[in-house]
Amino acid sequence: MTHTTPLPLPALIPDTAPFSPEQRSWLNGFLAGLLSLESGVNPLTAAETAALLPQVGPAPKSRGPFNDGDDGATPWHDPAMPLVERMGLSESRPLRRRMMAAMGQQDCGQCGYNCEDYANAIFLKSEERLNLCVPGGKETARMLKTLYAEFGAIPATAKSANAPAASVLVSAPAIAKDPAPIPAQAKPAATAVAAPSRNHPAEVGFLSRTRLNKAGSSKETWHIELDLADSAITYSVGDSLGIVPTNHPALVDAVIAAIGAPPDFPIADRSLREVLRDDSSLGVAPDMLFELISYITGGERRHKAKELARGADPDGDAATLDVLAALEKFPGIRPDPEAFIESLDPLQPRLYSIACSPKIDSRRVALTVDAVRYTLGDRRRFGVASTFLAERVAPGAKFKAHVQKAQNFTLARDPSVPIVMIGPGTGIAPFRAFLHERMAAKAPGRNWLFFGHQRRDCDFFYEDEVTGMNSTGFLTRLSLAWSRDGVRKVYVQDRMREAGRDLWSWIAEGAHIYICGAIAMGKDVERALLDIIAEHGGRSLEQSGVFLAELKKSGRYQTDVY
Repeated sequence: MTHTTPLPLPALIPDTAPFSPEQRSWLNGFLAGLLSLESGVNPLTAAETAALLPQVGPAPKSRGPFNDGDDGATPWHDPAMPLVERMGLSESRPLRRRMMAAMGQQDCGQCGYNCEDYANAIFLKSEERLNLCVPGGKETARMLKTLYAEFGAIPATAKSANAPAASVLVSAPAIAKDPAPIPAQAKPAATAVAAPSRNHPAEVGFLSRTRLNKAGSSKETWHIELDLADSAITYSVGDSLGIVPTNHPALVDAVIAAIGAPPDFPIADRSLREVLRDDSSLGVAPDMLFELISYITGGERRHKAKELARGADPDGDAATLDVLAALEKFPGIRPDPEAFIESLDPLQPRLYSIACSPKIDSRRVALTVDAVRYTLGDRRRFGVASTFLAERVAPGAKFKAHVQKAQNFTLARDPSVPIVMIGPGTGIAPFRAFLHERMAAKAPGRNWLFFGHQRRDCDFFYEDEVTGMNSTGFLTRLSLAWSRDGVRKVYVQDRMREAGRDLWSWIAEGAHIYICGAIAMGKDVERALLDIIAEHGGRSLEQSGVFLAELKKSGRYQTDVY
């Protein structure tokens, strides 16, 4: 058999056509097949094809499918910046960019997107749900509703077939519980099995929980181990695991009692109790709930509910109102159960940094979880996912989870690159994974960990592991900060300043810097780093800012803050 080298496909789409290189390549291939090139049919020349296309001139510069002239800069992309400032910075920008500025700016993935992609999906109307941003909460949802109104309408609320009139009256951001459909061109083949994702989570098994705090700690932090063996879930260090929790049974029962409905009231093919337990957020009371309340009550109570629905705070307690507290604020209301369910936000996954490396055991995953419990008024409140993992899931039980790939928090590819990791509290989780990964790969690069918490005796997470790595020299430097062990509170940023000369030396030698933890801590660490660059790098503060911006741009300064 004679083998011939296939001829390259002719360029049927001219360079002046308004398509990206990827689109142009695909269209060339499509048209080539359509014209049966292999059967000997002469294709149109590029000039002939150009004559059939609109004479639009050179393709405009754009970002993805957008041709709105935006320069792509996002000066508002800072999770510590107040919403009003972010909106001010985006005031003159296209609508899709203002929508991005309204997001929580954490790129956390809890909505299933990063901030920019979520905004673009809303702008393109491929995503109608305006209340998916967990960090932004009601503030973001309200701003998105305002911005969406520029289209001329707010997306309709998802209704069930038997929705009562009261629910039809409610006009607010969509709360559809079903995931957005996969675009036709992205659907997998019928025989393919979709990889686990936010919209299609997989079942994982609960293996164990181990308390990380010792006696005397004021915190409750757990090392959680999960079984991935039959889940098809894969992950890399830096990724997060999205936990699909259920609401606390006692809270569910209290909500059902507050609306005076039977727990087995049918909602589609399920019971009211099941829908409240598995699908509905019982956290911060959404605006739609107050709108619903305003329709089924009267007088001063109606006025108050309307005020709360528009973001006012008539009694100074709006920030404390979860769903149960909102119902208790208007005792005696009896909403139709279906209308009530429609007024609630969907229960969303909670993300936790993965605290292990697949190079150690790809069939397991570890998390570091602070259990959230607090008393407000006369009621004990619980973090929905943290207490789900800390107490309510039994060993051997199954639940849903998915991996959220890291957006901009990945370990340096070059194993010889030195890394500096700054992670107090549960912020140590991804750095445990980084260290395990580099140890398994026998990476020659130096490693420096800054860790801090309240007290060394009871809050030193993974102490045996960390000190063992340090004693062998694999963990080149270990800087510890304890805020409750002495008269003066010491934090990781204080230890950074104390070691400023050495830290600058590592940076000058190409070190990558990683920060994980609370937003406020991240800002304190960045300020300390700017001071160190200025003092030991011989720069002004302004020049230090430019230098740090270059570190960020090159991927040498990465943060995972929440």
